[in-house]
Amino acid sequence: MKTIASSALPANVQFPQYARQQLRSRIVHFGFGAFHRAHQALLTNRVLNAQGGDWGICEISLFSGDVLMSQLRQQDHLFTVMEKSAAGNQPIIVGAVKECLNAKLDSLAAIIEKFCEPQVAIVSLTITEKGYCIDPATGHLDLTQPRIIHDLASPTEPHSAPGILVEALHRRRERGLSAFTVLSCDNIPDNGHVVKNAVLDMAKQRDPQLASWIAEYVSFPGTMVDRIVPAATEDSLAEITRELGVEDPCAISCEPFIQWVIEDNFVAGRPDWGSVGAQMVNDVLPWEEMKLRMLNGSHSFLAYLGYLAGYTHISDCMQDASFRRAARHLMMAEQAPTLRITDVDLNAYADSLIERFSNPALQHRTWQIAMDGSQKLPQRLLDGIRIHLKAGTPWPLLALGVAAWMRYVSGTDDAGNAIDIRDPLAEKIHALVINSHDDSRVEALLTLQEVFGRDLPANPQFVQAIKDAWQTLVTQGARQALLNALNG
Repeated sequence: MKTIASSALPANVQFPQYARQQLRSRIVHFGFGAFHRAHQALLTNRVLNAQGGDWGICEISLFSGDVLMSQLRQQDHLFTVMEKSAAGNQPIIVGAVKECLNAKLDSLAAIIEKFCEPQVAIVSLTITEKGYCIDPATGHLDLTQPRIIHDLASPTEPHSAPGILVEALHRRRERGLSAFTVLSCDNIPDNGHVVKNAVLDMAKQRDPQLASWIAEYVSFPGTMVDRIVPAATEDSLAEITRELGVEDPCAISCEPFIQWVIEDNFVAGRPDWGSVGAQMVNDVLPWEEMKLRMLNGSHSFLAYLGYLAGYTHISDCMQDASFRRAARHLMMAEQAPTLRITDVDLNAYADSLIERFSNPALQHRTWQIAMDGSQKLPQRLLDGIRIHLKAGTPWPLLALGVAAWMRYVSGTDDAGNAIDIRDPLAEKIHALVINSHDDSRVEALLTLQEVFGRDLPANPQFVQAIKDAWQTLVTQGARQALLNALNG
C-alpha cells in the first residue's frame, strides 16, 4: 500500500529536513487530536527543521483513537498538515512524532512505563476540559468522577489523565528519576493551574509526601494556543489526497495563522519553540483571557446563532453583513472592555479575527464549534458577563449568545430541524428541556450549577436579560434577534 512515507510527493510539499532516526521520545503527549497535530506537533517539526536535535514526541491515547494510531504506524508516524487560505494550499509533512501508544493496541502498563523513561522531559496534554476531571464549581479534582474513583481504588492501574500522571511521577520518584514538566495545551483559562490542581489533588489523596515532591519538582506552565483547525471530513481528506497523490487518513487542514504563548517554566528543558514564533512570557493569563473572550467567545456566539439561522460554516455566517457586524461589535464593545491585557492593539486583533473567520477555504462547521457548550460557556461568555454586571455596563450580545446556547440545546433550529447535541451534560440538559416549556426553559437551564454557578441564577438582572433574549429568539428567530440586539 502506498503511503506518504513511501511515495514521491509533489514538489510543493514541505518534507522533514532532519534525521528522524535521531529522535527520542522526550515529549509524551496525551491526545493525538486534530489541534495537536496542526499546532504543537507542527511547531516542534519546525524547530527540528531549523535546528535538528532529538526532541521527538510519543503520542498517547487511552480509550479511543486506536484506528487513527494504527494508520499512523503504517505510515512511519508521518502525517500531513495542510494550511489553507484564499491564496492557495500549503501541504506540510510532519515528522516530529517518533512513536505512539494506545490502550486498545498496547497495554496500559506499557503506556505508564513510557512516562517513566529517563529522557522524558515534558508531558503535554490536549484532552479537552473533560479530561482533567475538575469540578467546575471548585476548580479542584472531582472526587465523584467515575475514573477518579477507580484510580483512587486502583492507583497502579489508572484510567484518567490525572491518575496516570500521578502514578508515573510516583514511579519516577521511587526510582530516583527527575521530574518532568506538565504542559497543558488545552483551550481553557489558567490551564497550568487547572492541571496542577488535578495532579496535586490526586497525589494528596494517595500520599501527602508524594504531593509535596510534585509541588517542589514538577512545573505546570500556562499556555495560550490559537489556530483554527476544523475536524477532518471526507471532503477535507479527499482534497489532501488530490494535493499529495496518495491518501493520508491522519491528515488535517487548518488556517495559516498560528500562535502559542507559553509561560517559560520548564524543569527539564524544552525545544526552542521561541525560534519558530512561540511567545515565551512570564504571565500567560491576560493572553488567555483575550483569546477566550474575543476569539472563542465570538466563535461560540456565531456557532449557536449561525446554526439556528441555518448557516453550516463560520465563513457562511461572515458572508452575512449583520453577523459580521455583530461579531466585531461583540469583540470590541462587550469583550475587549473586560480584558486586562496591555500593549496589544485590540482593534487590529479584532480585524484579524474577522479576516480569519471569513477564510473561504476553511470549512469550519458551526455544529463542531457548538459541541461541549456546557464546558465552554463559562470562560467564553459568562466570565465577561460577570465583569459587566459588577461594572454596570451593557452586554446585550453576550446575553443573546447565552440564550442562543439555551435555544440550541433545546433541540431544534429556526426551521424546526432536530439538532444532534453533543455535550458531557447532554442527558442532564435533555431532562431539563423535556420537563420545561418555552416560558420556563431559561429558569430550568439556569439550575445547571456546573455552567452558571450559584451567583448568576441569583442575579435578577442576569436572569431577566437572558429571558428577554430567549423570548426574542423563540418568537423572531436568530437573525432578527441578532439585529435587535445590535440596534438596541
